[in-house]
Amino acid sequence: MAKPKPLNQRAAPVTPPTAPSKELQVFPNPAPKRDYAIQMQVPEFTCHCPLTGQPDFAHFTIDMIADKLCVELKSLKMYMWSFRNEGAFHEKVTNDILDDIVKATGPRFVRITAKWYVRGGIYTNVVAEHRKKGWKPQPVIDLPQHATERGLL
Repeated sequence: MAKPKPLNQRAAPVTPPTAPSKELQVFPNPAPKRDYAIQMQVPEFTCHCPLTGQPDFAHFTIDMIADKLCVELKSLKMYMWSFRNEGAFHEKVTNDILDDIVKATGPRFVRITAKWYVRGGIYTNVVAEHRKKGWKPQPVIDLPQHATERGLL
């Protein structure tokens, strides 16, 4: 009987290259004199129901007009990932994310739209926003609409 060849398998790193984190990193706004829209879409948000423990999935859209700071995208990804093992009601987690982004960046304006996938035959959409005190927006804030990215076309 032939001896099986050992697998040429890469060893798991001692510390993973990325891990969930509640820390949002920021960088200076490259155009602080201008109001411009930054839109971030997070199509794979996961947490779980605090009552049943079953998974909940959502697509988050974050529309933001930065002031002095912008959120760094890799840290946003790790931050959003940090909710995957937490139980949270849709309304609470959406508002907690808004509060944390406001605390980290102090934006002129931010709106978070969380579109929760069906649960018990009900879709839930939660929209929360913040406007910086004293900020005077243009008469109409017309944020750009972008198609939802789905990977393969």
